[in-house]
Amino acid sequence: MAPSTLTALAGETTLQSSFVRDEDERPKVAYNHFSHDIPIISLAGIDDAQKRCQICSKIVEACEDWGIFQIVDHGVDSNLISDMTTLAKAFFALPPEEKLRFDMSGGKKGGFIVSSHLQGEAVQDWREIVTYFSYPIPRRDYSRWPDKPEGWIDVTKEYSEKLMGLACKLLEVLSEAMGLEKEALTKACVDMDQKVVVNYYPKCPQPDLTLGLKRHTDPGTITLLLQDQVGGLQATKDNGKTWITVQPVEGAFVVNLGDHGHYLSNGRFKNADHQAVVNSNSSRLSIATFQNPAPEATVYPLKVREGEKPILEEPITFAEMYRRKMSKDIELAKLKKLAKEEKQMQEEEWQKPKLEAKPLEDILA
Repeated sequence: MAPSTLTALAGETTLQSSFVRDEDERPKVAYNHFSHDIPIISLAGIDDAQKRCQICSKIVEACEDWGIFQIVDHGVDSNLISDMTTLAKAFFALPPEEKLRFDMSGGKKGGFIVSSHLQGEAVQDWREIVTYFSYPIPRRDYSRWPDKPEGWIDVTKEYSEKLMGLACKLLEVLSEAMGLEKEALTKACVDMDQKVVVNYYPKCPQPDLTLGLKRHTDPGTITLLLQDQVGGLQATKDNGKTWITVQPVEGAFVVNLGDHGHYLSNGRFKNADHQAVVNSNSSRLSIATFQNPAPEATVYPLKVREGEKPILEEPITFAEMYRRKMSKDIELAKLKKLAKEEKQMQEEEWQKPKLEAKPLEDILA
């Protein structure tokens, strides 16, 4: 049974079993053991032809290497960023009953939820989230947008708009990097969806046994992540053999390329393989803005370079791509759960006292 909020659990000395991950999924690197492997790229002068070319080549290198980079001088007002994070912290500090007014369990679109782990998944993530479905604008349902603390809705509206603009600017650069017209990637998204997910990772009694967010790749085009200075975002580029913790940079956005961006580039740009870890010293806040194509958008490489084959057999819709990804994840979770149960049964079997073998004459007597 999922807890109503994590506030009560954060004060306990041991972790509830529903949050305990298998050994192979547990953190391998500390939340504050930072790496400088992820490039920090300044967007200053991006509209100047010569500088744009230099910025473009840095972004391409990062996308081919990790599928992740950080951007500074991005033009999003630091006061807006500060307001967004201050109001987010104030929301998570509210009493449980206030947060639960916007409970989104049971399939509601937008609001508050604990963990938000996959259906069929045995283990929960150590986080609370608030989600805003922010684009397309006509489909916003403000009744699902938390109205406390006061002013958060207005700030979120402005934040969503500025990040949509920034995402489109980055997609232009990636289009040019692929040798396409600069609107190519934005057009491939049809009517771009945007979802803002505010993650709160409270202090955790046994952080070495769990994850704030399990290992995954984002399904969409690109994700812009604002993180505080605590640290906890981790990335791998060798399928989980080695992990690094991304160095937090004040006011920067971490840009993660998603599966859709990976497919459109025919696999040239990596989809960022990442997770979030937690700690027992401080809570952590991050705000992820997912830029996704419309459900009916076609997913297929926009350009296949000479000598390469398309990495998809046929064009599919983004909705179908997402459905397949979720089904695969749920199937893997089920298989893992079954294997675990089977192993447990075998161990119990081995522990049963072995019946002593009787001499043959006793059996035949």
